[in-house]
Amino acid sequence: MALIPAKTPGFVKTLFPNFIWNIDTDNSEIYLTFDDGPTPKITRWVLEQLKHYNAKATFFCIGKNIENYPDIFRDILFDGHNVGNHTFNHLKGWKYKTKHYLTDVSQCQQLMHSSTKLFRPPYGKFKSKQAKKLQQLGYKIIMWDVLSFDWDSNVTQQQCLKNVTSSVKKGSIVVFHDSEKAFGNLKYVLPSVLEYYTNKGFEFKALY
Repeated sequence: MALIPAKTPGFVKTLFPNFIWNIDTDNSEIYLTFDDGPTPKITRWVLEQLKHYNAKATFFCIGKNIENYPDIFRDILFDGHNVGNHTFNHLKGWKYKTKHYLTDVSQCQQLMHSSTKLFRPPYGKFKSKQAKKLQQLGYKIIMWDVLSFDWDSNVTQQQCLKNVTSSVKKGSIVVFHDSEKAFGNLKYVLPSVLEYYTNKGFEFKALY
């Protein structure tokens, strides 16, 4: 298992107070997010699971995947979910100059045709200058309160589920991935999370 904790430590959030880590609310609400799609079969499977529980979510999409699968992207919006920017090429921000990074983000945003400007950096890492520039352009930087580790092949389905259920609280932003790499864990964990928290009276909402 990775050294990164499933639950984001409070001190990390204080280091980057201008990023959104969770939603401050007293209501029983959870904010599920899905990174790296849209992906054939998997994203539509996710949409079916969400629909079954009347759940809304936010999909942080890779631009080249939107370009390759525009019909799946439209399905996300048609079902009432929101979308966010995850760069066009899933860039590792620390390897690129800020100008190149911003161009890649803009390329993705143009495909999205979205009035909301939500952004999540791939791998959760980028340069501080890149973050500052994006915020000046009106983007909200969305991080997370809970990592499921669904993409990690060393994490069992049961541990992946525990990462979520042991960490979520009211207003938590949870990271999943609608990708082939994550599907082995996701196909077990997502229905379980939806059922578990629905039975506890929680609602699943999209970010805006």
